[in-house]
Amino acid sequence: MSDRIYIFDTTLRDGEQSPGCSMNIDEKIRVAHALAALGVDIIEAGFPIASPGDFEAVHRIASEVHGPCIAGLARAAEGDIRRAAEAIKPAGDHGRIHTFIATSPIHMEAKLRMTPDQVLERAVSSVKLARSLVPEVEFSAEDAGRTDMDFLCRVVEATIAAGARVINIPDTVGYMTPAEFGGRIRELIERVPNSDQAIISVHCHNDLGLAVANSLAAVENGARQVECTINGLGERAGNAALEEIVMILRTRADRYALHTDIDTTKIVPTSKLVSQITGMPIQANKAIVGANAFAHESGIHQDGVLKHQKTYEIMTPESVGLNTNRMVLGKHSGRAALKSRYGQLGVELDGERLIEVFNRFKLLADKKKDIFDEDLMALLSGDGGVESERVKLVSLHTASGTSDAPVAAVVLDIEGVEHKATAEGDGPVDAAFKAIQSLVEPNGKLLLYAVNAITAGTDAQGEVTVRLQNGDRIVNGQGSDTDIIVASARALIAALNKLPDMHARSVHAQYSGV
Repeated sequence: MSDRIYIFDTTLRDGEQSPGCSMNIDEKIRVAHALAALGVDIIEAGFPIASPGDFEAVHRIASEVHGPCIAGLARAAEGDIRRAAEAIKPAGDHGRIHTFIATSPIHMEAKLRMTPDQVLERAVSSVKLARSLVPEVEFSAEDAGRTDMDFLCRVVEATIAAGARVINIPDTVGYMTPAEFGGRIRELIERVPNSDQAIISVHCHNDLGLAVANSLAAVENGARQVECTINGLGERAGNAALEEIVMILRTRADRYALHTDIDTTKIVPTSKLVSQITGMPIQANKAIVGANAFAHESGIHQDGVLKHQKTYEIMTPESVGLNTNRMVLGKHSGRAALKSRYGQLGVELDGERLIEVFNRFKLLADKKKDIFDEDLMALLSGDGGVESERVKLVSLHTASGTSDAPVAAVVLDIEGVEHKATAEGDGPVDAAFKAIQSLVEPNGKLLLYAVNAITAGTDAQGEVTVRLQNGDRIVNGQGSDTDIIVASARALIAALNKLPDMHARSVHAQYSGV
C-alpha cells in the first residue's frame, strides 16, 4: 500500500457552502492559485450544474490553474455529469468528475424515494457515463457512515467495476466515532474484491468535533485520499481541517509513516487568504493557524521555550509559514520589489491590480513605520480588481466625543459621479455606515461586523469584515487601514460592490460640510 496521502481540497465547493462564505469568481481564482501553490493534489472547484456562476468558476479554474487535478461535483444524473465534464474540459487529463448518490436507508427512502437496487443501478450508470467523458472518475456514497455495510460493499464493488478509480466514503453528517469509522474502512477494503483497483477516500464532517480524528482513523486503516478544507470550512460545523491533517501526518511521522506533497510553509498565508476572502475569522486557539497557536503566556512555558524550543513546541512557527520577519520594503521601494514579495507569499500581482495595491502600499508606508507580511496580505482586503469597484471612497470625516452626537461626512464616487452625505449615529462607525447607506441602494441587512488587529502596536492596521444580506444573497466585504473607521467604511463599500443591482439613490442626503 502506498505511503502517500492525496489531499483533496474542497474549500471552493463544500467550504463555500458555509453560510455567508460565498465567493465571487475572481476570489475563487485567487484561492485556487493559492491551493495550487500549497501543493494540494485535487481542487474540487465547484458544482457546475448549480448555477452559471459556478460553471464559469470551475471552467476558469480548469483553464487557468495548473498542477492539481481539477474536479467538478455532479449528482448521479446525466445533466449534472455532462455539465461537469464541459466545465472541467480545459484541464484535460487533469480533470475529474466527482459523482455521488446517497446510499443510507434514510436518504434513499426519505430524500431519493428509490429502492437500493435503483440506487445501485443509478450509481453504476452514472460512473460509466462519466468515465466515457473524462479520464478520471470519483464516486461518493453519500451518508456512507449510516449505510448498511452489505449494501455499501455492493455499491463500491460495482462502481469500481464501472470505472471509478477513487471511491469516497463520506461521514456526511459527522455521526461516526474514530473506532467505528476506521473499522468501516478496513472492512470495506477487506470485503470488496476489487478494492485494490481504486483509491479509498474519506470526507468527514465535524458535527461532533471528530472530523480530523475520523479522517486519521480511516488513514490508519487504508484510506489514501483525505477530503478537507482550509480552516475546516464547510456546511454546519465544517469539515476536517487541511492544516491539521497535514501537520499531524508530518509531526507524527513516527506513528503514521505517511506523507503528503503539501508545502507546509504556505499553510498560514493560505489560511489567512481564505479567512480574509470568506469573512470567516480564525479563532485564536485554532490548532496550527490560530493567533495563539505558538503563543506562550504561562511563566513555566515561557521559561521552558527559552531554554529549549521543543519543551512546549512540537513544531516550529516557520514550518507552517508563520513568521514575524519585518519586510525590508519601505516607502522608497518600487513595484518590482513589492510584486516579488507578494510572489513569495503566494500572490501574483500584475497590471492594474499591481498598481492599485502598490498605491495602497505607498500610503501605508507613510503611516506605519514597520510593515510586516501580515500588513501586505491585509492590503488585499476588498481587492477584487479595479474594474469591479463601482463605488469608491473619496473622503470620510467623522467627529465624536463624550458630549456630542457622533457624525460622519462621506464623499463616494459611484460609477464616476461624486455623491455626498452626512449622518449621525450611535458611534463614528455607525454614523459612517448610515452616511454611506444613504447614498446607495439596496443596502442589505448587516449580519456581521468584525474587527481584527493585523499586527501588534497602536499603529497596527485594523482589518474589518462586514457581512450583508440582501434577499437571499449574502456578501462579505473586507477593508483595512490604520484608522479603524476608514477600514470599516472600506469593508462596507467592498460588500456593497458585490451586490449586482447596487446603484446610487436618486434622492440622497445633502452634504453639510461638517
